[in-house]
Amino acid sequence: MESNKLLFALGISVLVFLQSCNLTSTHNKQTIAKTNNQQQASLKSTPQTPPEPKVEFEQAKSDKLTNTAKFLAGMEVDSNSNLAVLQKKSNWQNHRRFFENAWSKLETQHLAKLRQWSQQELKQINTAFLPVFYPFSGPDFLYTYSLFPQAKEYVFMGLEPVMNVPDLVTLSENQRDLKLQEIRSSLQDILQFSFFITKEMKVDLQKQGVLPILYVFMARTQNSILDVQDVGIDKDAKIQQFQKGMIPGVKIIFVPKGESQPRNLYYFSTDASNSGLKQRPEFSQFISQLDLRVTYLKAASYLMYGEDFSDIRTLILAKTTYLLQDDSGIPLKFFDRSRWNLKFYGSYIRPIPVFNHDYQPELRQIYVTDKTIKPLNFGIGYKFGVNESNLMLAETKKLSATKP
Repeated sequence: MESNKLLFALGISVLVFLQSCNLTSTHNKQTIAKTNNQQQASLKSTPQTPPEPKVEFEQAKSDKLTNTAKFLAGMEVDSNSNLAVLQKKSNWQNHRRFFENAWSKLETQHLAKLRQWSQQELKQINTAFLPVFYPFSGPDFLYTYSLFPQAKEYVFMGLEPVMNVPDLVTLSENQRDLKLQEIRSSLQDILQFSFFITKEMKVDLQKQGVLPILYVFMARTQNSILDVQDVGIDKDAKIQQFQKGMIPGVKIIFVPKGESQPRNLYYFSTDASNSGLKQRPEFSQFISQLDLRVTYLKAASYLMYGEDFSDIRTLILAKTTYLLQDDSGIPLKFFDRSRWNLKFYGSYIRPIPVFNHDYQPELRQIYVTDKTIKPLNFGIGYKFGVNESNLMLAETKKLSATKP
């Protein structure tokens, strides 16, 4: 993620034309409240999630959150929303065209193919509705949801702050236009390259946080937002309503279009380096308590190649059942072949120039000699060109042995 845009820009055409999709938010309040109460009862039996008060989702609040997300995502809001009149302004119309142009190419060249690949290669994970842990994620809900659309819970973490989304109706026109401009600036990298460039993300998201970007991705993936809660991890490694001194985070309760069962997305802002985990040992404890059935790593800056991030690397390998990653995640040498089954996809030659020192000869040899490796017809990670990307799916052999 620490790369210069110029390394990627060559050969990349400007993103044009986009399908604008309408996200409806017509969920019956009683049905959602009932399913949420059922979900809360289920969560109480899960060790890593503390008991939470039962919440009846307010339809008006859900509609406002969802329409705010759609407005930020350049999508038409409900006609009875206070934001509807603001969509007639030229600046929002320009914002809409930006997304239409960008999303159409992204959908055609990457996301549609990514979802098709997921249906074929990750079927066992997705049909089991397994939770997903995504360290070093930033606000990348888009690719996670495209790969794991059936997960009932997503846990993200990164250095970027959460912050909030202001009431767009109460902003002045200049303030609102600035907010839309910030959204476009923050999203240009992931829309073109499939990932956030770290240096620029630090600048963009320090100003506005991850929450507005999460809203955009929620809307664009046709999810309705039911509630947004400020949460934190306390000293006992439990998720609670946020108070000073906790590891800050946010919980987004959402529901996909056509469904009624709410799902959860958590994002926590914390440092996952060895020194960061030493300062906040409750986060290591929190990870240890998580049901790490699936871990996902993408464009992770090769951080876990070195000893500065060895602790979280060890935690992931010890707890994870399935691990999907590109070569920027955990090096091949740390996978004990007596414990893991490894399946490779795509192409691996070497990392992009800025990460040349993280070249893996052993991984290259696998790609040279194993003629059964399936190609990838989409780009993902730092090598985002078609037939340039790579993915590895690691699965514990203990689980494999139980298969018929």
